[in-house]
Amino acid sequence: MMYTLWFLLGLVLVSPLLWFAHQLRLPTMQKLLGRSLVLAAVIYIGFSAAWGNASWTGIEALGVLAYGVFYLLAVRHSLLWLAAGWALHPTWDLALHLLGPGHHIVPTWYAIACVSFDFAVALYIVYRYKIGR
Repeated sequence: MMYTLWFLLGLVLVSPLLWFAHQLRLPTMQKLLGRSLVLAAVIYIGFSAAWGNASWTGIEALGVLAYGVFYLLAVRHSLLWLAAGWALHPTWDLALHLLGPGHHIVPTWYAIACVSFDFAVALYIVYRYKIGR
């Protein structure tokens, strides 16, 4: 039951971002959601720093670099790279933080909420890509 509520929380929290993104032209939306993807990864550095775990801070920094690459690929090639980055981010949440060795870094509710948040952004980007063509 709690997992469902946390999943729904992610959908509630993503709503203002997607509403705002919808008001923007495609290039500006891409910047907003690209920077948001990088910020989403930076938040995990904050969690690891709060726990004082330097080795996990390094792992989380790799996530920032990885998701930054998706943003860069979107800028240089296709908006769909950004959608892919958002769609893959739940893997980070689930495999590393909910079920994996980093479960002590991120609260369970946050990892679950991020799954729905991230997928909603990915689907929205695909939608904007399709209507923008």
